[in-house]
Amino acid sequence: MSKVWLVTGAASGLGAGIARAALESGARLVATDVDMDRLRQTFSRHEGHLLTCELDIRDAKQAELAAEAALERFGRIDVLVNNAGYGQFGPFEEVEPEKIERQFATNVFGTFNVTRAVLPVLRRQRAGHVINMSSNGGFKGVAGASMYSASKFAIEGFSESLAVEVAEFGIRVTIVEPGAFRTDFLDGRSLKLGGRALPDYDAYRARAQAVFNERNHRQVGDPDRLGRAMVQVADAEQPPLRLIAGRDALDVVLTKLAGVAEEIERWRELTLSTDYAAESH
Repeated sequence: MSKVWLVTGAASGLGAGIARAALESGARLVATDVDMDRLRQTFSRHEGHLLTCELDIRDAKQAELAAEAALERFGRIDVLVNNAGYGQFGPFEEVEPEKIERQFATNVFGTFNVTRAVLPVLRRQRAGHVINMSSNGGFKGVAGASMYSASKFAIEGFSESLAVEVAEFGIRVTIVEPGAFRTDFLDGRSLKLGGRALPDYDAYRARAQAVFNERNHRQVGDPDRLGRAMVQVADAEQPPLRLIAGRDALDVVLTKLAGVAEEIERWRELTLSTDYAAESH
């Protein structure tokens, strides 16, 4: 029997690439998004093994209804891909509290909402796979995107802990850390900027905007190839806890790991000095 995938934020970008790859693999798909018109347009050529559902992941009740609709249509859920989210950019001091709250309400608590709605299904089945989309910015903090990085760091900690909690039920968890992929992530629809322009950050802001303009829709990552990689992960007998996606993300992760290892060694003596002194006998 083909697997049933539930993908959030499936109308565009990485979500659409993952959802298309799942369908092409023969899976049945529950594609969800807050923008139903765009979702229907994205999957207008697909029929039969597809169910589209409106889902604002910040709404816990909508998440429950999406899980119920999946069960009613297909009888089970095998793979949950928590992809929906957006990037809040701008220096921390320039991002208003309400924008920070919205970033966490979407990227973090939205992921919690959908996971909470689907986990009981996976537990009853004693099988399933939760794939949480993070970022290389969830492994290494990104200047000018502290709130986005903070939200993705939260997803990483949540996912690592969840993986241990649910392993005994046959449920696997994978964190995906993409680099720069050619999506609309840097467009105004997906990327949000801080609203309080402080003069001290003018030069930084100008440099950041130049980078956005240069990279937008020129990123090296291919969403469709990422989608096919996700199918391989979902089909693996022992899927990874963490999958880095893209050469640029790999460089970020390896550079940080090397730096952390060097710093740990440099401060080893002070680290060990905080324990109680060994008792003499």
